[in-house]
Amino acid sequence: MDFIVDLFTGTGIGTALIYICIASFVGVMLGKVGIGKVKLGVAGVLFTGIILAHFGAKVNGDMLHFAQEFGLILFVYAIGIDVGPRFFSTFRSDGLLLNIFAISNVVMGFGIALAIRYIFDVNPAVVTGIMCGAVTNTPGLGAAKQVVNDYNATNPEVLVDGDLLGTGYAVAYPLGVIGIILVMLIVRSVFRIKLSKEVDDYNEALKTGSNRLESVVVKINNPNLYGKTIEYVQNFADKELAFSRIERNGEFLIPEATMTIEEGDIIHGVSDETNVDNLKIKFGELTVGQKREVDGDLVMKRFMITNPKIAGKTIEQLGIYRRYPANITRIYRAGTEVLPTKRTTIEVGDAVRVVGKRAVMNEIRAELGDSISEWSHPNIVPIFLGIAMGLIVGAIPFFIPGLPAPAKLGLAGGPLLVAILLGWKGRIGSMTFYMNSGANMILREMGITLFLACVGLGAGGKFVETIVNGGYMWVLYGAVITILPLLIVGSIARLCKVNYLKICGFMAGSMTDPPALEYANSLSQTHAQSMAYATVYPLTMFLRILLGQTLILITL
Repeated sequence: MDFIVDLFTGTGIGTALIYICIASFVGVMLGKVGIGKVKLGVAGVLFTGIILAHFGAKVNGDMLHFAQEFGLILFVYAIGIDVGPRFFSTFRSDGLLLNIFAISNVVMGFGIALAIRYIFDVNPAVVTGIMCGAVTNTPGLGAAKQVVNDYNATNPEVLVDGDLLGTGYAVAYPLGVIGIILVMLIVRSVFRIKLSKEVDDYNEALKTGSNRLESVVVKINNPNLYGKTIEYVQNFADKELAFSRIERNGEFLIPEATMTIEEGDIIHGVSDETNVDNLKIKFGELTVGQKREVDGDLVMKRFMITNPKIAGKTIEQLGIYRRYPANITRIYRAGTEVLPTKRTTIEVGDAVRVVGKRAVMNEIRAELGDSISEWSHPNIVPIFLGIAMGLIVGAIPFFIPGLPAPAKLGLAGGPLLVAILLGWKGRIGSMTFYMNSGANMILREMGITLFLACVGLGAGGKFVETIVNGGYMWVLYGAVITILPLLIVGSIARLCKVNYLKICGFMAGSMTDPPALEYANSLSQTHAQSMAYATVYPLTMFLRILLGQTLILITL
């Protein structure tokens, strides 16, 4: 049995790995235990690591440092690739307003942390850790830890205790989660908000102001179009209408390029509500939202694009509508619907809706891929290339007046920024950077679990001692950083008549806090909370990482 004792008491790689695995396993299970509707989630791994370290777990520092940083890189890269396709579109409509509220919350929390540092003379590492924990932002903590490591490497005579970052984070984190939910409840009570009315208001706004794709029926009353070919008409309204089928004398036909328009023809297709007025001017009578079942010789199928040979091609280059009696009527990408125009590109991972004759559907499926085995296989090569590019970008120093050292995007910010851009762009040449949802989730969960386990194991040895010797004040500092900005911004948002469900969503997003989003989603079955969360999440994450570094640098 001596080998078991050696395994748990040694300082080698095996010892480090077994404690990381134990902290991860127990912590994930602990995170599933809920108190009411609130769960620790993956943060349970952090507290398990702290407990193990408190009771004597000794882990090789170099191994711990490597696993921690690598886990953080995997986590932020997966986030960036996931949100990239939607990043710039989030600034449309009320997304700009929600992002302004979220940024205000971030900046106020930073200002309060800075004030606490100088008013109460709190250690720079401690106040930075408290800020990251109070806003439940783990990548910000990782970025700050890297700054401390870089600073210690160049200033060995004035070493900063980096473990205090993790301790401050762990002390402030629990109330950070609870504080967000508490503010949601306070805003709801103070403004006497009725959830049923908020749900009705949101659904009504969705009907009148949505840019979602809708089924449309166009009756051609424009004599100038009679005798024109389908190809001519498609070019005439390419950016406004995707053709599905033609109704002629009660019979449905697939619109082929050489077919000519006749008086009385009815076009069934897909469009955006913002195009309705233009379509009425061009065609005539139009009805939105009217759907008729596809029957007889025609069928409607949904296929997944898994064939890499067609990735990056436009609808026109793909030529389904020219070579088959069939049309692509919708594209589903990264949680959004895209109207398929001739210049719209197809990417691996897209889902497309095809309407056409039953006899050709198997051929179209074979061409598009629609393969479960290809879909489930992760695209490994671009991951490593993207991370390498992110590390290079993260290492570029930039100077901010007043800081004792140059700032960097670092191991967290660099990969995040590059991943957002790659996710938005989708491809470079023939290489696609798309990652299927299963692979993305594995990468994300593995990364954050590794990171938190290592942070807990590194900080746990001093945790109880810190709390006993005045660390309870850190909890109060964290509570102020959590609650005060949210209360101010949430109240202003409500005075601006922002829907309460969206307020809850952007609050959770501005704190990058999944447990808070889970609570917000429990309030109603609408998508308002999740959409608001996703709208502010990318920019908020980037700012949290940058300000985590800035706070430690300007207070050293």
